[in-house]
Amino acid sequence: MAETTSTADSNGVALRSSIDRSLRHPVMFFFTSGAAWLAVAIVLGLVASAKKHAPEFMNWCSWLDAGIVDAAHMSALVYGWGAQAAFGMIIWLMARLSRKECTNVGTILWAGHIWNLAVLGGLICIMSGNGSGVPWMEFPGGIWIILLLCYFAITIWSLVQFQVRDAGHVYVSQWYLLGALLWFPWVCITALLFVFVFDGNAVMATGIAAWFKGTTFLLFFLPTALASAYYLAPKVTGRPVYSYNLALFGFWALAFLGPWSGMQKLVGAPIPQFLPYAGAAAMVLILIPAMSVGVNILKTVAGYGEVVAESPSLRFTASGVVLFVVYGFLSLTLHLVPSMKMTQFSYSGYGLDILGFYGVFSLCAFGAIYFIVPRITRREWLSHRFIKWHFFLSLYGVASIVICAVIGGMTQGQGIEDISQPFGTMAERASQYGWGVTLAWGFLLVANLFFCLHLLLMWARLGRRSSHPTLLKAHHAESPHGPEGEVDNIGSVSA
Repeated sequence: MAETTSTADSNGVALRSSIDRSLRHPVMFFFTSGAAWLAVAIVLGLVASAKKHAPEFMNWCSWLDAGIVDAAHMSALVYGWGAQAAFGMIIWLMARLSRKECTNVGTILWAGHIWNLAVLGGLICIMSGNGSGVPWMEFPGGIWIILLLCYFAITIWSLVQFQVRDAGHVYVSQWYLLGALLWFPWVCITALLFVFVFDGNAVMATGIAAWFKGTTFLLFFLPTALASAYYLAPKVTGRPVYSYNLALFGFWALAFLGPWSGMQKLVGAPIPQFLPYAGAAAMVLILIPAMSVGVNILKTVAGYGEVVAESPSLRFTASGVVLFVVYGFLSLTLHLVPSMKMTQFSYSGYGLDILGFYGVFSLCAFGAIYFIVPRITRREWLSHRFIKWHFFLSLYGVASIVICAVIGGMTQGQGIEDISQPFGTMAERASQYGWGVTLAWGFLLVANLFFCLHLLLMWARLGRRSSHPTLLKAHHAESPHGPEGEVDNIGSVSA
């Protein structure tokens, strides 16, 4: 019996190693180019934030208009960093969970290069004043066709791997990955048709654009982050997910609520009034999947505080999950009817967006990268100190942006509602919080410099060879169901 188990373990290790080797180049390409775009996005975010409260900042450069820089900042953040980090996570996680090697590396790499060129072209169009002016859809229509084709070329192989996998249980992570893979093209194609193709009502086109922004985060980036969390929490701790039923409840709650979000930004607009209020209700109820995921993941890692402290992957992932719960509570607070009067046209929405995209998605993505990269490069991370600085500066920067943006936005909203107060007084009061946001982007820039440098060194294969999990203590690495064992998300542990 022991010999059979040992043989199965050896076969499992060999299969995982072959999967990692097959995906080394595309995954490292997506992570590294995404990290470079993240640095660009943070620099643009710093400039855009500074120009909001100091319009004369960099006035010598005519193409650094506040609106243009802000649009370029979000486009680089979402499609330069976010999409590529998601691609790397999706193709690696689906291959590992389906236990199938990647046989189309060349196609994925070519599509990845074209994706980067399309994003670069889109940013050049935005900076030259030829953007569409639609939030999260600033690229011209032709760029979107290229991006969609690249998306299908990159992700279709993950769907094929799932289809041809050996019969067995469907992991919770696979539910979220399949949802993200199928929801994004539906959302994107629908929005592109109604915004760029069909010659319909301009107000409804604005509503569709707002819907695209909300659902793209909730139905693509968030499920990818949660898939990573549901993979890493049991993988690193060596114990199954706390509750499979609770995990499925959280998935279906997100699947039900996600498509309704977005149009809450148009309360009072000349559109059917149930649409904005349905969007607000969905954002209020997003606390339900947030709580289910938070309870499930935190219960899974409960009692493993030392592992969380020692594992960079689990530290980032657990922080992202906690911030998802915070996102749910903040979303509830900002989308109640009394609050929406003060937040609809203020800075608060930006704080919620950054909390979701950088606080939840990006922290989970960092956790996945710190777990995946040593396995595909077969090298250990060089510096524990670099990772700690990256973690603490990222957490401090995100918290500062969210707090300053939300409180400043509420102050700004109160000033807008109070017609007896001069507009200049309101703007001056809000600008004080704007300085906090700008300073916080500076902290995130420093954090990302540590991250980019570390990632480039790993791509150069300068780390030491190691058979142990990344920066975990030896007694965790020797656990029979440690990070290199497959942990079944429905309650059992297998090789």
